[in-house]
Amino acid sequence: MFGSTSEGRAWPRRAALAAALALAGLPAAGQSPPSPPDYALGPGDRIRVTVFGHEDLSGEFTVSETGTVSLPLAGTLAVGGLGLDEAGRTAAAALRPDYLIDPRVAIEVTEYRPFYIIGEVNEPGAYPYVNGMTVNEAVALASGFTYRAKRKRVTVIRASDPGREERPIPVTDPVMPGDVVKVLERLF
Repeated sequence: MFGSTSEGRAWPRRAALAAALALAGLPAAGQSPPSPPDYALGPGDRIRVTVFGHEDLSGEFTVSETGTVSLPLAGTLAVGGLGLDEAGRTAAAALRPDYLIDPRVAIEVTEYRPFYIIGEVNEPGAYPYVNGMTVNEAVALASGFTYRAKRKRVTVIRASDPGREERPIPVTDPVMPGDVVKVLERLF
């Protein structure tokens, strides 16, 4: 039926991912997902840059590991940690006045960087971020808790935390792009 054993094992994971994405209300193909409030760009985010009236300067780009993106004529810009509006203003400033008199630039996220889930889940790893996802939904993507898992509280390292501190959170809290969610082992 599946052609190979590895394909047969991957099917439940793909089905769970498809179901979670559908439940999360992702936009139709070709549309960008909505950005979480106060979203800061980071490494691995795929963005669409639109320079109005200049299709040759517009396109899709990936934020590098150093938090930069290289745009036509504007050069390499540091956008890591910037909000979408601020990144758009940075790109417009780089195009003004040498290339365009009054550039209007819009930036939107087309694909968020993944989040990571480790510890007492059946399939730890990197998963695509879905706007509005909670820890419980992230666990579902990772094929659920193991029998040893602590099910009410987990720890998270927020990508937005410069100190990268591990903090306890309830499983009803949201997951953000780049977060590392750790499901702890219960004591007995």
